Amino acid sequence: MRTATPAELGLDTGRLERLTAAITDDVARERYDGAVVLVGRRGRVALHAAIGFADRASGRRARTDDVFCIFSVTKALTAATVLARIERGDLALTTRVADVIPEFAARGKQRITIAHLLTHTAGLSAAMPEIPVEHIGDLEALVGVVCRQAVEAVPGSEVSYSPLTGHAVLAEIVRRLDGGARSFRQILTDEVLVPLGMRDTALGLRADLAARRVPVVVRDRTPGLFPPEALEGFNFLLTEASELPAAGVVATAADVFRYAETLRRGGELDGVRILLPATLHLATTNHTGLRPNRLWNYARELRGWDEFPAFLGLGFWLRGTGVFPTPFGTLASPGTFGHPGAGSTIFWVDPERELAFVCLTAGLIEETRSVERFQRLSDLALAAVAD
Repeated sequence: MRTATPAELGLDTGRLERLTAAITDDVARERYDGAVVLVGRRGRVALHAAIGFADRASGRRARTDDVFCIFSVTKALTAATVLARIERGDLALTTRVADVIPEFAARGKQRITIAHLLTHTAGLSAAMPEIPVEHIGDLEALVGVVCRQAVEAVPGSEVSYSPLTGHAVLAEIVRRLDGGARSFRQILTDEVLVPLGMRDTALGLRADLAARRVPVVVRDRTPGLFPPEALEGFNFLLTEASELPAAGVVATAADVFRYAETLRRGGELDGVRILLPATLHLATTNHTGLRPNRLWNYARELRGWDEFPAFLGLGFWLRGTGVFPTPFGTLASPGTFGHPGAGSTIFWVDPERELAFVCLTAGLIEETRSVERFQRLSDLALAAVAD
């Protein structure tokens, strides 16, 4: 990573220090256990700090090279492999899933398209799939379960975030179009991770990364979107053999920044292009209109949240416009895009300010509180922009 002083990048040092101070205070108050935070502008890093604990119980301090399960940030990586197939003419956004996976065409899923899956409008169940927990990292088994499921809404009619199943199907589509010779893990590695120099990132827990892995501990056990036991199950679910294309990537903050910077630059980094600017422009455009995301239905009762637009692109969340809870910060420009991950991780790119933000945390907190936590931290990063 190329580094620079905050001043060289048009960032106010004192304001940027408020960001690390806020995380330090959160950790001291035991709201969560620790974090690795990174702020970059115009391709250079102004802040890369490890704060608090990687594992509070053992006393292991956080390090900048810690390896985290990034949960749903994984979806943004999986999306790149799908978008690349569209560029090659192997797929179209209007391609029906059943044209590639014939057995998918059952129980109301016949019309579901690639666009429906990428925008979470396919009508698939948001519930945990009915599969033994030890098999959830088996891509073939998971896709088989999805093929047998019925839809819960007419495809295209509602926005309902799919935590695990939609991106499993997308990964299987990519694998089948590839001819079946490579696993999805290998495709992601060959086409995204290796070209971008993301050496400390893997789908599943690669053996050489295991010693630096941050354990998944749910610090805030308030009942919410995901059962704490299911999240902590990732400690044993993520193995070298597991393939969970919606939530199963492990990575360092530095590697996630490399991906964010690739997106900010229109799909190219260090002379290597994985996507075209036109593709990313389309992918980071709002495709869900003003429809709300049913993901937050529970938050209206739990937290008293009002209804607000989902603002989803093709594999990415968007800031959009308006005042409502957003992990990207209320100060972010409308075109800001990225992805959060299960109460613990986030990255975003603000193209207008040429700013990228990554924050990977230890000690998961309930999802709505995580949104509010990241909104506050993101706003502190955005407030440091001085020009």
